[in-house]
Amino acid sequence: VQLQASGGGLVQAGGSLRLSCAASGRTFSSYDMGWFRQSPGKEREFVARIRWSSGSTYYADSVKGRFTISRDNAKNTVYLQMNSLKPEDTAVYYCAAGKLGTSWPRTWDAWGQGTQVTVSS
Repeated sequence: VQLQASGGGLVQAGGSLRLSCAASGRTFSSYDMGWFRQSPGKEREFVARIRWSSGSTYYADSVKGRFTISRDNAKNTVYLQMNSLKPEDTAVYYCAAGKLGTSWPRTWDAWGQGTQVTVSS
């Protein structure tokens, strides 16, 4: 599967953005999908993931209650709705696909190119 992320940009603190990740390939619906982020000088960190089988969602504590991950299998797309954004959310956001993805980056099989999110104070 190949992934293309979009939707990043510059937003003020307290604002919202919605990221999209379009996947190619007919087996999209059988992949777990996730979002990670990486700031300069930091390791890539887990943000959210959604199971292909149950639709169950999981979030990092830092974004719980503010971010929502969802997927549309008919459109081969996964979304990350980000509300109440904070300056510390500034990072490059990556989408990922995997057969059994977890919060560890190495458990994911494919990655999108990343989209920059900048939150100004």
